[in-house]
Amino acid sequence: MFQSIAVRQVRSPIQIAFVFSDDRSPPSKDAAVAASVSAAFASPGFRADAGECLLVGHASLVVGLGAKKDLNASGARTIGARLAKWLDRAAPAAIELRAPVQLQSLASALAEGIAIAQWRFDDLDGGATRKEPRRASLAMWADATKTREALARGLVVADAVNAARRFGATPPNICTPQWVDAQARALARKAGLKHRVIDFRQAQKLGMGGLVNVGKGSVAKPCITVLEHAPRRLAPRARGKHLVLVGKTLTYDTGGYSLKVNNGMKGMKYDKMGGAAVLGAMQAIAALDLPIRVTAVLGAAENMVNGESYRPDDIITMHNGVTVEVTNTDAEGRLVLADAMSWACRTLKPTHMIDLATLTGGVVTALGNFSAGLFCNDPSLRAGIEQSAAATGEKVWALPLWPEHRDFMRGQHADLINSNPSRMAHPIQGAAFLSFFVDDALPWAHVDIAGVATTESATDLCAAGPTGWGVRLLVDWVRGQA
Repeated sequence: MFQSIAVRQVRSPIQIAFVFSDDRSPPSKDAAVAASVSAAFASPGFRADAGECLLVGHASLVVGLGAKKDLNASGARTIGARLAKWLDRAAPAAIELRAPVQLQSLASALAEGIAIAQWRFDDLDGGATRKEPRRASLAMWADATKTREALARGLVVADAVNAARRFGATPPNICTPQWVDAQARALARKAGLKHRVIDFRQAQKLGMGGLVNVGKGSVAKPCITVLEHAPRRLAPRARGKHLVLVGKTLTYDTGGYSLKVNNGMKGMKYDKMGGAAVLGAMQAIAALDLPIRVTAVLGAAENMVNGESYRPDDIITMHNGVTVEVTNTDAEGRLVLADAMSWACRTLKPTHMIDLATLTGGVVTALGNFSAGLFCNDPSLRAGIEQSAAATGEKVWALPLWPEHRDFMRGQHADLINSNPSRMAHPIQGAAFLSFFVDDALPWAHVDIAGVATTESATDLCAAGPTGWGVRLLVDWVRGQA
């Protein structure tokens, strides 16, 4: 793993020539590059498949792009990820990219693939671990100015994705709600964001019954962290817009008194990946200085068991005055999110709101680990999110949210129940519950990332563990609004 990757020019870089499998034309008129490409295709077995790497001599690497018709942003990201494996082994100090026009337009995705794939979480490796030394920094360069700019953008986004992965991988004995706020505060200082926190006592005064009850059983009390990106210059089409991103940030979830059993608790440190994605997105939004106002709201809590913990049958009053009968203390994330969203609607006056959450096991059953579930009350917002999903490779699939689903969450002894005992429409129950805490006229989308927030086995792009899913989607969507 490289300590850092940056776009800068240095002497004696390894020349990397990208070539299509169905077009052997060299990507540059440079005689040395052309000779390397010819030598590669003359080498037995080299077919220029996507991400196939062949070293020619000591300072030239030829990388396959596959067929021309198949190259897109996701493909470029995968090619970058496969190239990263070679770079990790060879550990060059600098590379210079020689790419055909088709790849130059996808340089941002290529850089994302390189930087995301080479990252791993080794922060807590101790003396018993044979720790691989981190490589020195890697310099990347390309002749075309636009290509260099795209590479730099891709590295900014990838760094934010990796920050979200590091946040997600941090264990619960370190990552408490207070630690979450400290990380956000540090980001605010570094990136020029505005920061505020609603602590436990303030949450009680504000009537945040969901947040307070979920988190009161832990010694690490819950809080809501707010970060605002308020650029001096707004794009003309961004004037009057205020985008709000809300992240479920359950630093640990035991299930509460509806306790997770049969080792179902293992891995619940990842119940904060919605907040991780939102925090990572804010890092990139600030670094890119996107010309639009964006505010992040993280509802952070730890769902633990003690004598003060909330119980099934409790009836609690939420921030907006809605009462909720608790039927399952393991349906806690929606209670925390609901208060955060209600507060955001009332206080921040957003024009658009997106929340990300590892909310339901039902969405994993429905969509697997291939796609997040999307619930949206506005056609234009839905189209924008789907467009960003296609551009970033972070797939979403829209599921319905009808009045009948909302009725399914109504209670007998209180306005609502937090979970219907029936498994019918299970992935929709969470979204239906949340819909009661959003202004009816507000364009709002709920993205359930339970199936995509982590991966059990390594992929081209990610080692096993947290994926940082949602950072790229959110950044692309915000950029499209500016």
